[in-house]
Amino acid sequence: MEVHAHLIRLGLSQDLSFRNPLINLYAKSRFFGHARKLVDESPEPDLVAWSALVSGYAQNGLGREAISAFREMFGLGVKCNEFTFPSVLKACSSCKDLRLGMQVHGVVFVTGFESDEFVANTLVVMYSKCGEFGDSRRLFDAIPERNVVSWNALFSCYVQCDFFGEAMELFEEMVLSGIRPNEYSLSSIINVCTGLGDGRRGRKIQGYIVKLGYDSDLFSANALVAMYAKAICLEDAVSVFEKIAQPDIVSWNAVIAGCILHNFHGRALKLFRQLSGSGIRPNMFTISSALKACAGMGFKKLGRQLHSFLIKMDTESDSYVKVGLIDMYCKCEIMTEARVLLNMMPMKNMIACNAVISGHSQMAEDIEAVSLFPEMHREGIGFNETTLSTVLKSTASLQAAKVCEQVHSLSVKTDFQSDRYVINSLLDTYGKCGQVENAVRIFEECKSEDLVAFTSMITAYAQYEQGEEALKLYVQMLQRGNEPDSFVCSSLLNACANLSAYEQGKQIHVHILKFGFLSDAFAGNSLVNMYSKCGSIDDAGRAFSEILREE
Repeated sequence: MEVHAHLIRLGLSQDLSFRNPLINLYAKSRFFGHARKLVDESPEPDLVAWSALVSGYAQNGLGREAISAFREMFGLGVKCNEFTFPSVLKACSSCKDLRLGMQVHGVVFVTGFESDEFVANTLVVMYSKCGEFGDSRRLFDAIPERNVVSWNALFSCYVQCDFFGEAMELFEEMVLSGIRPNEYSLSSIINVCTGLGDGRRGRKIQGYIVKLGYDSDLFSANALVAMYAKAICLEDAVSVFEKIAQPDIVSWNAVIAGCILHNFHGRALKLFRQLSGSGIRPNMFTISSALKACAGMGFKKLGRQLHSFLIKMDTESDSYVKVGLIDMYCKCEIMTEARVLLNMMPMKNMIACNAVISGHSQMAEDIEAVSLFPEMHREGIGFNETTLSTVLKSTASLQAAKVCEQVHSLSVKTDFQSDRYVINSLLDTYGKCGQVENAVRIFEECKSEDLVAFTSMITAYAQYEQGEEALKLYVQMLQRGNEPDSFVCSSLLNACANLSAYEQGKQIHVHILKFGFLSDAFAGNSLVNMYSKCGSIDDAGRAFSEILREE
C-alpha cells in the first residue's frame, strides 16, 4: 500500500508497467478489493491484469470469484493464454463446475493450448475432481511428453478420491515408464499404502525413498509416520519420527495420534509434553489427541488444563474440539461438565450426544442416559447403532420393558433391526426385563450365529427358570461351532442348579476345565453352587478345592 501511495504521488499509478504488478501484488496478498479496484479503474485492462486477478482468486480458494472475473474478461474479448487457463480450470475444479470446465476446454482446444504442459495437467485435474475419471485418463494419455508433474496431477486425484488401487497401479506404471518420482509422488504413494493398510508395501516405498535420496524430505517422513502408525507398526512410526531433524506440528500430530490409536495413552502424553517444551505451538488436532489420552487414563486435572488452554486458543467452540472435551469429561466421570458443554453447543450432534449417553450409562445413571435419547429425537439429531445399543443397556438396568419395546419399534422403522449390536442389545434387554418370549422371537428371526446372542438367550432362560431350554440352546450353540465363554458356563450351571440336573452340570464342569474357566470367579462360584443344590456336597467340596489350587 505504501508503494501504491508513492506511485500515486509520483503520478505513475496509471502506468501499465506499474499498475499490473500492483494488481498482482494485491491479489497474491489477498487484498482483493484493492486489486479489483485497480482493474476497474483501468481504461482497458489487459490480459496481464485480468490473469493476475483470476489467478489470485483461484490460488486463495475463491473459485466463484475467479470464474466471475474470467467470464467478465472473456466477455470483453480479452484472449486467454497459458497462464490464464490453468487458473480458471483450477477454479472450476474447486467449484466442481464441470460445465464451465468443458467450455474452457473447448476454448483451449480452439486456441491451440491443449498441448501446453501446464494447461494439459490442469485439465487432467479438473476432469478428475469433477468425477470424470475416464475423460481425465484420456487427456492424460494424450499428453505427448508426460513429466512427473503430469503423473502427479492424475495420481493426486486418485488419492484424494480414495481410489487407492488405481493410484498404486498408476505409480507403478510411472516408475516403469522411466519417470523418477519426486517428493510429492512419494508422500502421496505412502498415503496410498495408509489407505490400503499395506505396511509391507509401505516398507518397500520407504526403501525406495532412501534410494532416491528423499529420506530427509519432511512431507515424505510425515506420511511415513502416519502410515506406520495406522498400519499397526507404532515402533516403526516412532523410529521414523525420531529421525526427523526438525519435526513440524504435522509430525508431532501423526506420532501422538498413532499412540492414541494403539491405546498407548501414557506415551502420547509424554510426547505431548515434549512437544510443549520444543517451542512448537500445538493446534486443535494436537489438543484433541491429548484429550483422548486423558480420557483413556482418567486424568481429570490435565483434562481441565487442556480445556483452559483451548479457551485461550479460542477454539473451544469448534465442534470437533467440543466433542473431544465432552468425551474426556464423560470418561473421567465428570458428567456435570459434560452436560454443560453439550447444552452450550449451538448445534448438538450425534457423536456428542452418544458420548454423554454412554457416560451416564457407564456411571449407572441410567435414567439420565435413557431420558437424553428422546431429547435427541425431538431436536432432530440422528442416531446410530451405538446410540440404540447404549440406551438399551441402560434400559436393561432399569428393567423398563416398555422403553425396550419403543426402542425396538424405532430400530425396525429405521432399519437398524438387522444390526448385530442392536440385535444383541435387544436380546439382553428383553431377557433382563423378563420378556423372554420377545427375546426368543428376535433370536429366531435373526438366525444369529453370534456367541453374544446365544449368551443373552441362555442367560434369559436360566434367569427365568427355563433351564431345559437353556441346555438345549447350549447344545445348538456348540453344534454351530461356537466355543462357550465363562459367562455362558456360569448361566448354564445356574440352570442346572435350578433343575437339580446333576449329570448335565457335570458335563458343564468338564467344559469349564477344558476351556480354562475354573479361575473365573463367576464360573467357580456357580460350579460350587450347582453341586450343592444338586445334593452332592462331596463334589462341591472337590470343586472348591480345585478352585483354590487354580488361584
